[in-house]
Amino acid sequence: MADRWDEPMRHEPVDTNRRTPIGQRYQLDDDPAASARRDRPYDRDDRLSGRFDAFVDDDDGPGGAGGGEPPRRPRNIGRWVLRGIAAGIVLLVLAIGWLAVTAPLSKSLQPPTPPSITLTADDGTPIARRGAIIGAPVDAAKLPPHVTEAFMAIEDRRFRSHWGIDPRGILRAFVHNVGSGGVREGGSTITQQLAKNAFLDSDRTAARKIREVMIAFWLEAWLSKDEILSRYLSNVYFGDNVYGLRAASKHYFGREPERMNVGQAAMLAGLVKAPSRLAPTGNLEGARKREMLVVAAMVDAGFLTKAEGAAVQPQRVLPSRPTALPSGTYFADWVLPSARDQAGEIKTEASVRTTLDRRLQRTAERVIRQAGLRQAQAAIVAMHRDGRVIAMVGGKDYGKSPFNRATQARRQPGSTFKLFVYLAAMRAGMTPDTMADDNPVEIAGWKPKNDDGRYLGQIPLRRAFARSSNVVAARLTQEVGVRNVIKAARDLGISTPIPNEATIGLGTAEVSLLELTAAYAGVANGTYPVQPRGLEETQANKSWYQSLTGGSRKMPDDIREKMLDLLSSSLRGTGREAVLTTDAYGKTGTSQANRDAWFIGFAGDLVVGVWVGNDDSSPNPGLHGGGIPAQIWRNFMVSALNIAPVAAPVVVEEDAMDPEAFDNGEMIEDPAGEVIPQVEGTLDGFGLQMKMGRDGSISITPGGGRDRRPPPPEPAARDRREGGDDGDEGAF
Repeated sequence: MADRWDEPMRHEPVDTNRRTPIGQRYQLDDDPAASARRDRPYDRDDRLSGRFDAFVDDDDGPGGAGGGEPPRRPRNIGRWVLRGIAAGIVLLVLAIGWLAVTAPLSKSLQPPTPPSITLTADDGTPIARRGAIIGAPVDAAKLPPHVTEAFMAIEDRRFRSHWGIDPRGILRAFVHNVGSGGVREGGSTITQQLAKNAFLDSDRTAARKIREVMIAFWLEAWLSKDEILSRYLSNVYFGDNVYGLRAASKHYFGREPERMNVGQAAMLAGLVKAPSRLAPTGNLEGARKREMLVVAAMVDAGFLTKAEGAAVQPQRVLPSRPTALPSGTYFADWVLPSARDQAGEIKTEASVRTTLDRRLQRTAERVIRQAGLRQAQAAIVAMHRDGRVIAMVGGKDYGKSPFNRATQARRQPGSTFKLFVYLAAMRAGMTPDTMADDNPVEIAGWKPKNDDGRYLGQIPLRRAFARSSNVVAARLTQEVGVRNVIKAARDLGISTPIPNEATIGLGTAEVSLLELTAAYAGVANGTYPVQPRGLEETQANKSWYQSLTGGSRKMPDDIREKMLDLLSSSLRGTGREAVLTTDAYGKTGTSQANRDAWFIGFAGDLVVGVWVGNDDSSPNPGLHGGGIPAQIWRNFMVSALNIAPVAAPVVVEEDAMDPEAFDNGEMIEDPAGEVIPQVEGTLDGFGLQMKMGRDGSISITPGGGRDRRPPPPEPAARDRREGGDDGDEGAF
């Protein structure tokens, strides 16, 4: 070959001794004449001409002048045919494998949308339902003929004869769509619709349509016509969040599909085209027009005679009634993720039993309603000592605000956080009788103050806890170490961030009501941490860490007894409004500027936490943990434990004040000094109770009665000496 275009062609030397593939095929090197020519010298032209002559002689074959073997081209064509068949088989195997993976036949039995899950109370009574209504599968072979014929008449008349796609139907739809100038009619068969509903999305692309056709062929190859029709009817959407023929017949007509008449079957068949728009509960006229269209199609297809078609009457449906079960409640929203995990894969409708006690849930809702709150919100959580939540209210009205203030809100706990300060102190070897200094203190520039401005000097920890002394809590935090206080909180299950600073002893770290209540349950139960749960505990719903470590540790008996001593003393101090006729333990809490008020405690087998405050964290003058939250807690406990309310005056520890009852610098003289007169008290008579607050407000409520259980009248002297209630609870 020439190196450049302007050079003449030059022949490259050829090695004639080498056997080339062409030479091997045509036996050029075996020609005697060629061998002779190779043995003598010759020029380049002779060499090329000899090679060409040998090629021509060999190509003549037996019918030509040169003889030799016949050409082998027919054999090459046969090879290519075999290769094409083999490639087709490979592609078929790959397609079958792809369909087996992406479109398993079992998937055609599954609903096209997440099915519903029903939550029940601990007694099995349904309390909430979430998700679509999915009916049990139907068997097309066992349905009356007019039921299946109604769907075939309007959706796929040649269903029994085609092999997955209907060319005539596609052509008819194409002609109608061209004539109307848009997509007015579809040509998909029932098999294609099943393929789309069960395996594909609703994208209108060519690739999706090709996959739909392939899956339709796949279904026709492996399923009978009745099996395809059964799966289609069991999964198709009929409006009103109802999937499947059985669910639709019950929802609209109150009967099983095996008992539907022709008109009812025709109405349901007509809904498939536009179920949301034609649902008879909202568009009965449109559904009836569509019903008559289906009846006409059944007559045209020969499924009904004209006389039978004319006899079909417009159908009536069950009136649209409000859903018997709510789709959400504060408790249901919280427990639903765990319920779905426990239920696993749901194919129709699942029912999961929760720990909710319906009686106690009603009690919790009632005491929140009767608290007399105005703009303020409230939340309550009740659980057994082992963490089983039996009642939960996350706000005054779920319909107006589904935000769950018991589980989702993070607020400052105030003095309820002192539980962890005193637990760390008891772990460090202190006792409730250990003396502490209740005098002003400065810690790294921080000067904590008692809310009531009173300082009692050397007092035992029991008394400091009862009166919720801030300076003692700050001193203890400094003495035992911030890290040990944080460790105590973590041990009892607090997971929210806790700053590494001394102020945490006064409750500056934000927590949720649910976690804080569970922390108190750890003391009540004697083992910690207590995991709050809404389902019965099983090995399946335990975390891997809980399964590996056992999940809980036992609190030493002596430390638990000391903590119970402290928590009981609180009900003789700041928490006296929560006193019961049985042994009770708890702690009040009020955040800065009276933004949040808490009471958390336990009695019997119940641990209950209450929070009151504003959603915007604005101040609530006069609100404190020993007031409304303690009263809500007491009213719930009296009803839940079925005990009598306190009838005798509460014996309060000497000089016990409620420092959380004061705000904005309001002060009351020491009980040993002169008492400031206050117009405040309660008057019972004629079945009514009139209560006057310190701000001059008056509230009148029915007196007596087991359900209301108003707090007993207290001596005026005690009200004046100890600060008492802040007055009109309805102001919040």
